[in-house]
Amino acid sequence: MHTHMTMIPADAARSASAKPRLAVVGVRGGWSSEVLADRVAEATGGPRLLVELDQLRLDLPSGRALYQGHDLSTFDGLLIKKLGFAYSADLLDRLEVLRFLAGRGVRVFSPPQAIAGLLNRLACTVTLQLAGIPMPPTTITEDLEQALEAVADFGVAILKPLYSTKARGMLVLRPGAEARETLIAYQRQNTVFYLQQAINVGEQDLGVVFLGGEYLTTYARIRQSGAWNTTTASGGKYVPFDPPQEIIELARRAQEPFGLDFTCVDVALTDSGPYIFEVSAFGGFRGIQDARGLDAARLYAQYALGRIRP
Repeated sequence: MHTHMTMIPADAARSASAKPRLAVVGVRGGWSSEVLADRVAEATGGPRLLVELDQLRLDLPSGRALYQGHDLSTFDGLLIKKLGFAYSADLLDRLEVLRFLAGRGVRVFSPPQAIAGLLNRLACTVTLQLAGIPMPPTTITEDLEQALEAVADFGVAILKPLYSTKARGMLVLRPGAEARETLIAYQRQNTVFYLQQAINVGEQDLGVVFLGGEYLTTYARIRQSGAWNTTTASGGKYVPFDPPQEIIELARRAQEPFGLDFTCVDVALTDSGPYIFEVSAFGGFRGIQDARGLDAARLYAQYALGRIRP
């Protein structure tokens, strides 16, 4: 008498019985990265792993992604919170590692190709403009005289680095000799001038938050007295805000082309109507928690787990 046995592939057996394996890509010591790593471990009941990409080895022949004794190519999913401490073109190279893993079947939140379209301020702006999203008047040029002409046209301009966050490296320019000197000095380190007309946003701007493309909540950043921007780096404070439906819909349209799993859209309410400043590649947790009392990291972890489980 013959006994027939059905062989189950090892990978299938593991996925059928084991808990989903999720890790967070971020920076050690970063508040949002650490909180998300905590929440993901709580959601999965598995080990807590925070991956810093500068310490990862991707072995292309085998497809293994080696980090502190783990092979990330065997994981079910990765949640990207940060790619590094500072925005730079180097982050695009790190995204390629994650794009490879995504192409091999690891679910990555948000998709690397979606984030790639947001790390560079100009790429984000072009996508928003092609989608017909209202933004402050903006000029792009590599020519010094053209840049000075734009500053004169704008009256007051903000010179923005292509890779930055929380207004870091931004400069306020007014027509005159000082603007020329500033632009000359700037171009020693940068090729492109990204100049945006300074607009009156009053005392606050908004962060409109989306999870999986669905509206989650909104908070406002209140500008500190004497500051030209509302960022917390300049002393801004988070407060709750309930926007009208048309603002939510505008923000939804702004984030839609990028296909992000979690993001925050920066909206300014002006006398000329609402303007979108940018769509965040990663979104922030602090404003949501401080202003709304929501644990966005927990919601994001549960969202990702729900898309991993069969």
